[in-house]
Amino acid sequence: MLWIKAFHVIAVICWFAGLFYLPRLFVYHSECKDNAGHERFVVMERKLYRGIMWPSMLVTIGLGIWLMVLGWDFWKTQGWLHAKLVLVAGLVVYHFMCGIYRQQLAEQRSRHSSLYFRIFNEVPVLALIAIIILVIVKPF
Repeated sequence: MLWIKAFHVIAVICWFAGLFYLPRLFVYHSECKDNAGHERFVVMERKLYRGIMWPSMLVTIGLGIWLMVLGWDFWKTQGWLHAKLVLVAGLVVYHFMCGIYRQQLAEQRSRHSSLYFRIFNEVPVLALIAIIILVIVKPF
């Protein structure tokens, strides 16, 4: 079980690296005015989203489910876990929103400003803080 936890945490870190970095790329992409810069951002965003974020999210969720199945009698009564799962579901929605924004920017049809993406970029930080507190402190 410790090996599964270790790889779960590694996958979480990789996923969050993408969740932190991709919206930051959106900030710079939305401010970009030249075609060469636009094409560079399209490639960077696509590789990050498809090559790092998707696999990391799938491994995170898969190993998380595996951990819950292994310790089901314990986990099913833990309120903090239910709260964490709600936050993880929100992060999955955020992940898909990143995919939508990535496509809009690639097609040059994004309606959002760099300020919007700067604010959007803070969402996973707040989720991560809440998740860490739930997992370590277990307030429920």
